[in-house]
Amino acid sequence: MPHVRQISPGHAYTDMTRLSVNINKIATIRNARGGNMPDVGKAAIDCENFGAQGITVHPRPDERHIRYSDVRAIRPTIKTEFNIEGNPIPSFIDLVCEVVPDQVTLVPDAHDAITSNAGWDTVANAAFLTEVTRKFHEKGIRVSIFIDPDPKMALGAKACGADRVELYTAEYAAEYPSGPEKAIADYLKTAEAARGCGLGLNAGHDLNLDNLEYFIRTIPWTDEVSIGHAVICDALYMGLEQTIAAYLSKINIF
Repeated sequence: MPHVRQISPGHAYTDMTRLSVNINKIATIRNARGGNMPDVGKAAIDCENFGAQGITVHPRPDERHIRYSDVRAIRPTIKTEFNIEGNPIPSFIDLVCEVVPDQVTLVPDAHDAITSNAGWDTVANAAFLTEVTRKFHEKGIRVSIFIDPDPKMALGAKACGADRVELYTAEYAAEYPSGPEKAIADYLKTAEAARGCGLGLNAGHDLNLDNLEYFIRTIPWTDEVSIGHAVICDALYMGLEQTIAAYLSKINIF
């Protein structure tokens, strides 16, 4: 039977929030020297063996970290969930439809962006997102749309046919040290809007061991968090296995 979290009287959520480890930074280290050290494919398998419930990759057109060839090689090895995120340009759409991950996360990042820095305007881009979502649904792929903390964007994602939204949590992470309640207020409103219209909920960007538990306690129906940079930074000191265990302890709190 699935684990049941009893959050408050009359509100129970099945299963727990899942940790998907983004392995892009491992590929960045490899690419800095060439060759295959560290081995990105082995790292994906190790993350799963250490308890991660999913693997995330974000291939960009310049392949400065994860390469399209990595995505193809990693797919058959994933035993939990495989999430491919990125801007749905034609080459990305073709890759996702070829590989058929469990989930695709649509992110509107420019080709030269250092990292993702904004969510979709799901209203202004409704026609495009609806068509892309339809293509991925034809392959049986769950679609999540990356959005800023704005309830209108969650409702817009639902109108586009998305299955989930992923909240872009950079602003939450930046404001958290000054006041957690204020930092999460807009995220809570957006998460409630997503839940109210039947969307699943993911979150990601700058979540770490300091701010993750508060996020999950406040929004306990979060389905998945995708974390990469902080996990790899912490692993430099703690080791990958201990780091994943530490993140899971911040998630499995109910």
